[in-house]
Amino acid sequence: MTESLAAAEARFLAPANLTEGQLAIQLGAMLRGDIDFADLYFQHAEQQAFVLEDGRVRDASFSIDHGVGLRAVAGAKTGFAYANGIDGASLKAAANAASAIADGRGATGQAVAFKAAVGAPALYAGDNALASVSDEAKTARLRALDALARTLDTRVSQVSASLVGRQETVMVLASDGTRCADERPLVRFSVSVVVEQNGRRERGSAGGGGRISFAELLEGDRLEDWVREAVRIALVNLDAVDAPAGSMPVVLGPGWPGVLLHEAVGHGLEGDFNRRGTSTFSNRVGEAVASPLCTVVDQGNLPQRRGSLTVDDEGTATGETVLIENGVLRGYLQDKTNARLMNVAPTGNGRRESYAHLPMPRMTNTFLRAGQDDPEEILRSVQRGLYAVNFGGGSVDITSGKFVFSTTEAYLIEEGRITAPVKGATLIGQGPEVMNRITAVGHDLALDSGVGVCGKDGQSVPVGVGQPTLKVSSMTVGGTGA
Repeated sequence: MTESLAAAEARFLAPANLTEGQLAIQLGAMLRGDIDFADLYFQHAEQQAFVLEDGRVRDASFSIDHGVGLRAVAGAKTGFAYANGIDGASLKAAANAASAIADGRGATGQAVAFKAAVGAPALYAGDNALASVSDEAKTARLRALDALARTLDTRVSQVSASLVGRQETVMVLASDGTRCADERPLVRFSVSVVVEQNGRRERGSAGGGGRISFAELLEGDRLEDWVREAVRIALVNLDAVDAPAGSMPVVLGPGWPGVLLHEAVGHGLEGDFNRRGTSTFSNRVGEAVASPLCTVVDQGNLPQRRGSLTVDDEGTATGETVLIENGVLRGYLQDKTNARLMNVAPTGNGRRESYAHLPMPRMTNTFLRAGQDDPEEILRSVQRGLYAVNFGGGSVDITSGKFVFSTTEAYLIEEGRITAPVKGATLIGQGPEVMNRITAVGHDLALDSGVGVCGKDGQSVPVGVGQPTLKVSSMTVGGTGA
């Protein structure tokens, strides 16, 4: 953290002839009237992307984003301004705009003293993730992966693959004494293939990444394994029959199917929705909201995971937050503002898309802990139902908890055996109801491969999800079959 802070000060403050002392005075001056908190969020982000389609580089891009956001908070009111140039004049103008929410009464400013840098273990290397491999090597690898996909099966007709990387430096200075910085790498590989047979076309996709460098992502055979997985899924879908419709037992596979948990339950446990009383989980701490088999956690300090952060975007160290324990609701995900208004501690979940956005409570890596059931026994316990392995898009209504999710890989379960693949299956339910219908939890907990992106109020941030194999005794399946 000390090294990251020195690097951030050299990037943000030195070129503008600014000092921490001057910024402490600026923050203190913002604490006028009824304003009780103010902070500065500096960010420098470099992003690179290469997209290959059918053997040719269709898009290659590089961008830099650089700026600072200033926030002033008075009770539940927030004033916010940002500048894409960092200098004394821009900071002063933004500070005046952000603190315009002050009511003009009371204090005319307060002294601010920064504390020692936040002590949090580094979860990822601070080296530049983008520069670890040459651009030529990246595009050459994409071409080789395109060629591999086509050799795996003659029915492969289209291949699209991409490498996307981002390297960020952030620094947070706040009127509560927060003083920290973080250097964040993030890379991802994605591949999508289309297969065609007798006029029928189906698609399969795979990929992954994390807070590592391009060099680490490209080493070994993991990219080739994801290409094989994408082709496998596409070929499975070629043989898929229409999904059945109706209420039936559903078994959810381990890993990425945790995205259903993320949407159906996770968003409803974010502090802002619960402070306002708009979540189906509002005012229910201490109540049973799920099966006793279920323990749900959000953990932002898992090394190198896509959703992890050494500190969140308000400078709070991340950690493990138990949301649901043995079916009982224990708490919510909190940023500083909602935690203060709810009289609880922040949980390290204050996140923002960039310096031009306000922070709010968001998930990091959210998963359901492993149980004790054998996944094979879980499947054998179902006479007729659905086995959902991969998911596409979905939506949830936070107030009601109702959700709809589409599957991209699913199978019939007949007499305890996985049989025909199905297409067009959607899962429909209500978060707490479905959680209470979980009757078996496998011992095979897995996290996703590192592709998750979460949207909320127009902001997108990287996240992780996970779960073991789960059995839901009854869920509504939407499909076109009988």
